[in-house]
Amino acid sequence: MSTSPGFAGKAFIVAAIGTLSTAWLMHEAPTQSADVSLHASDDIPAHATRDRASTPPAAQAAQAASAVPPAAPAYRVETAQVTHSFSEAASKLGIDAATAAQLARALAGRIDFRRDLHPGSEVRFVFRNDAQADANAQAGTQGNAQTNAQLNTQTGAATAASTTATADEDLPLAVRISTGKTSHDLFLYRNLDGKAFYYGADGQSNAPSFARYPLDYTRVSSSFSPHRLDPVTHRWAAHDGVDLAAPAGTPVHATARGTVTFAGWETGYGRVIKIKNSGDYSTTFAHLSRFAKSLRAGAQVREGQVIGYVGSTGWATGPHLHYEVHVDHVPKNPLTVALPKRSGMSAEEKEHFAEQVAQFEPLL
Repeated sequence: MSTSPGFAGKAFIVAAIGTLSTAWLMHEAPTQSADVSLHASDDIPAHATRDRASTPPAAQAAQAASAVPPAAPAYRVETAQVTHSFSEAASKLGIDAATAAQLARALAGRIDFRRDLHPGSEVRFVFRNDAQADANAQAGTQGNAQTNAQLNTQTGAATAASTTATADEDLPLAVRISTGKTSHDLFLYRNLDGKAFYYGADGQSNAPSFARYPLDYTRVSSSFSPHRLDPVTHRWAAHDGVDLAAPAGTPVHATARGTVTFAGWETGYGRVIKIKNSGDYSTTFAHLSRFAKSLRAGAQVREGQVIGYVGSTGWATGPHLHYEVHVDHVPKNPLTVALPKRSGMSAEEKEHFAEQVAQFEPLL
């Protein structure tokens, strides 16, 4: 009887051999971690990984900071040389005519722009950088809906103040005018309504409520004096004002706000205008060729308003303006008299203003 296995036995033997072969192959194959990484950092050499891991956190932070470009400075300083006039020098730096006039008024009591400035004088301005202003504007627009709703419920007065404050963001924050011998500084300050004013470093307004000069004259033909030989009467008498020579027809301006008390003819004065100004001040304008239209006694005039024109009426040897300033009815020298200044800031406002001066004065 044959002892060879049947077909079923052969199949069993083949399956067993296959199972053993598979087990042996799995045992000989190299093992692999179950945590397989698919990141590109797997290609970094091991020493680079060790170096990065050994870098202190402070050094890593410094490296990260150095990769960030430096922020633009918040302010910039620009300088121009005077060649012909202050307004021309200011326009070179982008200052418009209205702002230049505002600055000139703010320094009217300290400097005569026509005579004190000369070629070589220097004007310096501190501006807010456009990039910084844009960043501030962008930051201001990132408020949430609740903040916007609160802003929309503010009063109309507050909205108007905000509009005023943002309408002239390009105004210079500080100004220095150097004539070679002296320098004069102005600093921008906004009141609670957002209106812009310029003050000296002490918080006082440099702008007087009076202008020093009533016209664009060529020279002082006769000075203020308690005793002068009159060129017409040939007698010694007080000269209660100054004679400012100018071509006939040159406009004459009111030097301060006030009320016309007289406009007519007087012996010696010829055509003359007398104005009662604020406080104890009054002014007189004589030898005029004619008056401005509609000017009469009782009329209100503002500073800078044209009130008449240069002539040689009355006792005059040539075209000029005779100009007087009286304080409490006493004649004073118009070229040196202390002129009343506009009201300054409150004590609290001065405290905030001093902080601004400390910030911007070193930049000038």
